[in-house]
Amino acid sequence: MRDSEFRALLEVDDRHWWYRGRRRVLAAQLERLPLPPGAPILDAGCGSGRTMDELARLGPVSGFDLNPLGVEAARLRGHADVQAAAVEDIPHDDGSFELITCLDVLEHTADDVRSLRELRRVARPGGLLVATVPAYQALWSDHDEANHHYRRYRRASLRRATVAAGWEPVALTYFNSILLPAAATVRLAQRATRRRRAAPPHSQLHMTPHRIDRVLEAPLRLEAALIRLGLRLPVGLSLLAVLRNPVAGGEAPARPGAGERLPDPAPTPSRVGSR
Repeated sequence: MRDSEFRALLEVDDRHWWYRGRRRVLAAQLERLPLPPGAPILDAGCGSGRTMDELARLGPVSGFDLNPLGVEAARLRGHADVQAAAVEDIPHDDGSFELITCLDVLEHTADDVRSLRELRRVARPGGLLVATVPAYQALWSDHDEANHHYRRYRRASLRRATVAAGWEPVALTYFNSILLPAAATVRLAQRATRRRRAAPPHSQLHMTPHRIDRVLEAPLRLEAALIRLGLRLPVGLSLLAVLRNPVAGGEAPARPGAGERLPDPAPTPSRVGSR
C-alpha cells in the first residue's frame, strides 16, 4: 500500500463507516468464540492499532504492521508490543497466541498460502484465526489497485488457501451484503470508464461524505447482529473466516470459560471458485 493511501486510512480509521462496521462484525464473531480469560492475542497487520483497542478487552494483545506509520500510530494509542514486520515473517515464537486476527491483509500478499502457514506457526494448537478479505474478483476496481491488492476471493478460494496452509475452517460468511448492489454498480461503472481516464488509481475511502457515515454503517450493524446469532450471509463485498489450528491426534481441547461450542465446519464445496 502506498504511504498516501496508508495515511488516508489512519485519518479515517476511527470514524469511517466501513472500519466501524467491520469492527462490529468482528466483535459479533468474537463473542461466539470460546476464548479463555486473558488469552494472548495477535493483530496481524494492525494498521492504526484501533482494532487492538477492542482486542485488549479480551487479553494481552500484540501487533505488527509492514508500514512503520502503522507501528507508530498503534504505539501512540498505548500498545507497547507492536513491531514492523511482514505477515510472511512474524517476529514471534511458535505457538504464541490463542487468537489471531488478520483483517484485510491476505489480499496484499503475493503468496497467501505462505502467509497463512506463518500465521498458523504462531498459533497455539487449537488456537483460532479470524481473517477478513475482499470478495469477488469481478468487482476488481481502482480501490484494489491503489491498495496493491493481488486478488479478491470467493468462499471456495479462501477455503482452498486456508486448507492448503493446514488450517481447519470452522465458519465462513460473507458480510457487507446489504450494500453489495450499490457498491457493485459503482465499481463496474468506474471500471467501464477507466480506459478514458489518465489519472492514477485511488482508493474509495473518501468517496462518501463523513455526514452519512452512520447511515452507511447501519446495514453492517444489522449484519453483525445476524452473525452474532450464528447466521452465515450468502453474498457480500467481504468474507470473514474463522479457522482453527488443528491439534495433532484429535480435536482441539475444551477451552475454560467457553461461552459456547464453535459451529461445526461447513462441508467443503464441490466446485472450487476462481479468484
